[in-house]
Amino acid sequence: MSKNFLNMHVLISHSPSCLNRDDMNMQKSAVFGGKRRVRVSSQSLKRAIRTSGAYEKRLGSHSVRTRELSSLLGIAQKALQERFDNEVITTAIEWIAGKEGIALEEGVQASAMAPWALGEIAMVCEQIIQGKAEEIDDSKLQKQIEKNSKKLKAAFENSIDIALSGRMATSGLMTSVDGALAVAHAITTHTVDADIDWFTAVDDLIVEEGDVGAGHLNTQEFSSGVFYRYASLNIPQLQENLGDCSRERALEIAAHVMHLFATIVPSAKQQTFAAHNLADTVLLSFADQPLSLANAFETPVQADRRDGGFRLPSTLALIDHYKKLSQAYGLAADSRLFTLLGAETEMDTVVSINELAQWITAQE
Repeated sequence: MSKNFLNMHVLISHSPSCLNRDDMNMQKSAVFGGKRRVRVSSQSLKRAIRTSGAYEKRLGSHSVRTRELSSLLGIAQKALQERFDNEVITTAIEWIAGKEGIALEEGVQASAMAPWALGEIAMVCEQIIQGKAEEIDDSKLQKQIEKNSKKLKAAFENSIDIALSGRMATSGLMTSVDGALAVAHAITTHTVDADIDWFTAVDDLIVEEGDVGAGHLNTQEFSSGVFYRYASLNIPQLQENLGDCSRERALEIAAHVMHLFATIVPSAKQQTFAAHNLADTVLLSFADQPLSLANAFETPVQADRRDGGFRLPSTLALIDHYKKLSQAYGLAADSRLFTLLGAETEMDTVVSINELAQWITAQE
């Protein structure tokens, strides 16, 4: 029997960095197990993945997230001008947003920010042209389009991030989508004491005049650590969100999502810290339910006593907790492990991230 959830557990060690900041310009943190951990929000992770070149290469263009309808209209007209005239494109966006007059004035906004799929706009354009040809009344045509939500969802094939992350619609023909991908905030597996970088920027012209002072000075909090990333992908939900696509197609997408989740890093302060690190350990399981292994680190991991470092102890803690949960609850899950750290385990292991991807697509 097919398992419905792909659980992805990733351990990635980041060198000194500040990947995600709050409104005070301090790195985000969380208290877990009574101890402070550095945190990277799920929003930050998802946006980094969605806007990456690797996402575009593997999954195509991402959605346009905006509430600026006037600007969206310009983008849609430029992208779809060879297929539809501007009037039809304008009508489609107005119907989807439930907002009129976007071509008559600048700065028209939707009631809320939402992700827009050009494929969805194109699909509505096609329905409008067909309806006009059949002389269907506008209000009746809108209801007819709204009822055909399966056809609209199939248009998300060109904006898969909507099918993954979901969308809440508040008006118009825009459809609400239950996200297939649940992503946790990443936290360090151990406690972290932040460091402060006191930095200066030298004014070249002042220096040439003999002044030894700096033109600018400031501070930046930073730290390093092993982060636990967790995400769960609901395969049947993904199929539904893409207009009832095949399981084979959903698993193909899942393999790409796994690869992105293990390799993409937020861009914040990277020109300063260059913490471009890849995952050390990836544990995957196909199961009947979502299952986080965050509690493997509720008691903070201690650095290896002999060699130091948190990478291997974190991996061993993850594997041990997964085994205990599987045994205690009789979890019928198929799993695979990829690790660079040579951890001794009885789990089925693979030697590359590509083998993990092949294992995912082979699931029936």
